[in-house]
Amino acid sequence: MKAIPSSELVLNPDGSIYHLKLHPEQIADTVIVVGDQGRVETISAHFDHIEHKVQNREFVTHTGTYKGKRFTALSTGIGTDNIDIVLNELDALVNIDLKNRMLKENHHTLNIIRIGTSGTLMKDIPVDSVVISKHGLGFDGLMHFYGFQENEQEKVILQAINQQLALPEILNKPYLVEADETLFNILKPDYFEGITATASGFYGPQGRTLRLTPAVADLNERMMEFTFQGNQITNFEMETSALYGLSRMLGHRACTVCAIIANRATLEYSKNYKPVIENLVKSVLDRLSA
Repeated sequence: MKAIPSSELVLNPDGSIYHLKLHPEQIADTVIVVGDQGRVETISAHFDHIEHKVQNREFVTHTGTYKGKRFTALSTGIGTDNIDIVLNELDALVNIDLKNRMLKENHHTLNIIRIGTSGTLMKDIPVDSVVISKHGLGFDGLMHFYGFQENEQEKVILQAINQQLALPEILNKPYLVEADETLFNILKPDYFEGITATASGFYGPQGRTLRLTPAVADLNERMMEFTFQGNQITNFEMETSALYGLSRMLGHRACTVCAIIANRATLEYSKNYKPVIENLVKSVLDRLSA
């Protein structure tokens, strides 16, 4: 096997991975990813001890312990393009020998949990509640660059989605990925659950109209009406489908939980969602360290 060229596996002069600026020993096996840089400190404030902090661009990382269990909190920034960077570099840190640029013989699996914010499409899911993503529905197109293939169950649900939504061919072909079953079952108690739609933008791709009109003006209404074998599209955000798809292909476990800060059906917005995030962070840490 040949070494991975420096143009493909890009490292900093100190040997750290390029964007995250991390060395392998600086991350834990359980990684909590957030979009907002400031939310990293919200997580690490609960740590008993912080052993490492680093920031490069929008990527902030704190690694430490909570109730004796090692965690890494890492900000990804917004969008599936950033998830592509973060997932590939996290995987490189544990599954590639960065010194000789060779794949390691034994695969190492990470647990990757996203704590995010999201807008729900369901009237009966209130603002300031929490949704856990049973599936990620990708409208972003990222996973097609990796030749991702759904399993048989996902194909059946995705076929129903394509039939009911009847989206024009000019849009990216949707893909569907299920959450890791183990993490999902650990985290799901007391939360709403459903299919989380991952958009490639905040405005038009999520059906918002300011000065530009989306190509599918009734996109949200189509998704609100979707139902198949008990599955519903519950919420919109911008990272989960790529997180689930890349994690599966790279051999990691992933799950997303989101605080609902807006209801697109009732046009409500949270008056103060910070306490919801704080409680969600504490709940996730407790459930993962139990």
